[in-house]
This record gives sequence, structure tokens and C-alpha cells, in this order.
Amino acid sequence: RPHCGESGPVHHLSAAFLLAPRINHGVGLRHNAALAYLYYLRQIGISISPSSNNALCLRYSDSPFPRLFRAGLNVTLSTDDPLQFHHTAEPLVEEFAVAGRLWDLSTTDLVEIARLGVLQSGFDADSKRKWLGPDFWRANPAPGQHQWSQLPDVRLAYRAEAMAHEVSLLDAALGTPVTSNVLTDEVRQPYSESPFASFSF
Repeated sequence: RPHCGESGPVHHLSAAFLLAPRINHGVGLRHNAALAYLYYLRQIGISISPSSNNALCLRYSDSPFPRLFRAGLNVTLSTDDPLQFHHTAEPLVEEFAVAGRLWDLSTTDLVEIARLGVLQSGFDADSKRKWLGPDFWRANPAPGQHQWSQLPDVRLAYRAEAMAHEVSLLDAALGTPVTSNVLTDEVRQPYSESPFASFSF
């Protein structure tokens, strides 16, 4: 998982888009809407550390996290240097608590962000299946997934429908379904059980 997009030129994020399924930081996407859109379409995982950013380079009030999340990018919260930037024994819980209060995130929002964190993690497929359900790797899993992650089915369905609509607009604009072989309702990340596990551009 490359550490990029916290500072420096935007081409760091462009290179990561071509080479990495997930990154740390990524707040530099606030400077380039087109690149943020590509990250959305490909659902590249972005793990943002607001407390670290706030201490080093980007105030909480300027963080793009809430905008990226509400736009449907695959973003989650993480810690960066817990001993340096956090004040409790549970730094990740601290990140969620601060984000929830600062950006008026609902319980459903926080559950979705936590779920995305598990999807982006390096845990094996069996662990993810245990925590998120048998269809964890699908963007639009069968109803009933909330019994594992507590995320309402309607939120998952909304995200899948929004992506499908966006893809249909692209296909119509391009005059050919060139995106359909990459962007379906199947995958948010290229997991081992996914039909796109070995897919590359």
C-alpha cells in the first residue's frame, strides 16, 4: 500500500492509480477532480489519517475525507503514527470518534467506513467472509449482509446503483460499453475470489 497523496505533486497519485489497488493518505485528490473520479470508478482503496494530516499538513476543516466518502470513493479511516498523534489507548477508535463529530457522520456512515477498512485490509478472505458475510467481495451483495457488518442493505444497494448509473453514462457518452468489462456490480476491490482477481489494465 503506497504512502502517497499526502503532499507532493499530483503525479504520485497518478502513478498509484496505475499500479496500486489501495493507498495511504490520498488527500491530494482534492486538487484534481478528474483523478478523484478515476479513483471512484476503479474503487481504489484510500486510507486517510485525519489526525496525522491535521498535525502535519492539512487541518481537519480542509480535509477532503467527508466529500470523498459522500461521493462514493472507497475511503476509510486509519492511524498513521499513533504514538505521535493520538491521545488514547485506542487510536483507531479515536479517529472514528473525531471524524463522526467533526463531519456529522451517522452511525450508518461510520459502519460503512469501517466495512471499507476491512475490505481494504490485508486480512485473508476467510476472515473477511466471517466478518462481512459470504458475498463480502461483491459491490452489490445479496440482501441480508447487515447480519454480519451491521450496514443496512439499502446503503450497499445505493452505492451499487450509483456506480451502475455512472458507468451507463460513460458507456453512452463513449458509444461503446468499454467500461463494462471492468466496472460491474461484482467488485469493489480485486480479491482472490473475484472474477477480476487477475485483471490489470
